[in-house]
Amino acid sequence: MRPDTPADHTTEAERLLRTAAQYPEDQEPLLLQAAAHLELSGDRPRATHLYDTLLSADPSQPHLIRALKAANLWEYGHEAEARAIIEGVRASGPLDAASWEIVAETLESHDELESSEEIFSEAARLLMRSVKDVREVPHPTRSLLTSRHRVRRMLALPHDDWDTLADALHTADVPLDELHDPKRLWSLGSSDPAELQAEITRLRSELGSYRTALSRPFPVAVLHWPEAELDELLASYPELESEYPTYRAHLTDIEASLRELAQAGTPNLGIVPATVPSYEAFAASEASSPANADLLPQYATTLAARGRALAWPPARGAACWCGSGRTYGECHGSE
Repeated sequence: MRPDTPADHTTEAERLLRTAAQYPEDQEPLLLQAAAHLELSGDRPRATHLYDTLLSADPSQPHLIRALKAANLWEYGHEAEARAIIEGVRASGPLDAASWEIVAETLESHDELESSEEIFSEAARLLMRSVKDVREVPHPTRSLLTSRHRVRRMLALPHDDWDTLADALHTADVPLDELHDPKRLWSLGSSDPAELQAEITRLRSELGSYRTALSRPFPVAVLHWPEAELDELLASYPELESEYPTYRAHLTDIEASLRELAQAGTPNLGIVPATVPSYEAFAASEASSPANADLLPQYATTLAARGRALAWPPARGAACWCGSGRTYGECHGSE
């Protein structure tokens, strides 16, 4: 069974370490897998020790191991050391795409998109020199070009030749421009193919309106959990019942909160519809539990920043934000 909890990952790491001791000829790949499981278990210092063990033994993939070590170090507060390792990997100019991709994605994950794009582009220049036929681009380099496309999309940079090549090499039905839409990237963390397909379908239908939304100032927004989503949320995380005692109270609180903000002079107010899968994906991205109520305002802010907010108040003749089917003036606008 695939490990799902920190304890499961620790157990799997220990199994791999025992196997590595029995088969020293396969030690490098086994220790790399063990280090990955230790990272997932939260034991990042021990993972760093494994990377150091590998580097002291003349490994076959030193640049890759250093890149992985840098990514791990940054995650538990050793940013300066991680940066130094990243610069060392960059200066060495490795010819394996994975090393470049890991260090660039480390910067990307810490919102240093410009630096990430610089490293991706530097890697592309180096790795594409040996490619004579674009139809024969190695898979690791294709992956790097795709990741570069994603970062450049988030930076709103115009397509260049390598972006066009990444598009051409991409064989899925959904174009890279849609797949890498900045408003959707954070919510595509699920490993469930059905959830991913549903998100892609929504992206296709809503792309136009999201582009319009991005042209507006980001609103101050509050969460609206549709009734079915709220039921699922509380069934999965009963710790949040104090935040949402009933669905009716939830709707009343939304309208009251927004009116209070409006009276205080807060501009650009909005409501963001929430779903349990996207909230769980957001919580995972924050390395926290969805039961943590402190995540709720952060989730609302992130949704708003991704263009998901609906402007409040609606026109009195427009449909109410709550989804009742009545106009706003007949529904919450009449309160």
